[in-house]
Amino acid sequence: MTTTDTLEPPFAAPPHDKTPQQRKGIYLTLLAIGVFVTLVMAGFLNKITTPRVLSPIELRANGTYVFDQPRIFKDFSLQNQHGESFALEQLKGKWSLMFFGFTSCPDVCPATLSLMKDVKAQLKPEIAAKTQFVLVSVDPARDTSEQLNQYMAYFDPEFVGLTGEFLEIKRLANQLNMAFVKVRQGPGAMDYTVDHSTNIALVNPFGHYHGFIKPPLDTARVKLTLQSIVTTFDP
Repeated sequence: MTTTDTLEPPFAAPPHDKTPQQRKGIYLTLLAIGVFVTLVMAGFLNKITTPRVLSPIELRANGTYVFDQPRIFKDFSLQNQHGESFALEQLKGKWSLMFFGFTSCPDVCPATLSLMKDVKAQLKPEIAAKTQFVLVSVDPARDTSEQLNQYMAYFDPEFVGLTGEFLEIKRLANQLNMAFVKVRQGPGAMDYTVDHSTNIALVNPFGHYHGFIKPPLDTARVKLTLQSIVTTFDP
């Protein structure tokens, strides 16, 4: 029996070392790829972190209406939950979301303040820093500063609660197109509730009535529209 030797493939010679010019070309190629990937990632991060800019039609579709010309309204004199004076001057320098309600409100008011709390938590930090959330009481007979202090602290101690003379509140509400009316529920002096508008008034950093947000209110939509308005505001 004859044994046939297995033929091995010819031994391959080791590749020659890359020349300096080849090594330089590879380095430049890798560097270009790295720069390209970095730019793509930077653009992506910028896109997802920059607030989306909405058109007027998109704002309205999300329940937010911005006036063609912000409306100037007259000064007012109220007190906050700490008993300190609060007037038009305290609305300047920040964006203000103003809601007219009262502490005995069973549903709409706590729901709206809870939404404001969630909106504040989700805003970009630089926008949250220049935004304040304000409840103006439409029931000043029962909503003293002390009552408001306890109530506002439940949602956010930085929220502003305002009370004062009924006529001052009524004049401010009229200027911001916020209607409210007392509704009797019994014979006693305190047997009543208050029907009121559920819009949120938006006041710009000049203290001008900039627009309003109408219900149904949704955290994501309020955040989206507010960040768009603040980002594109051109004084």
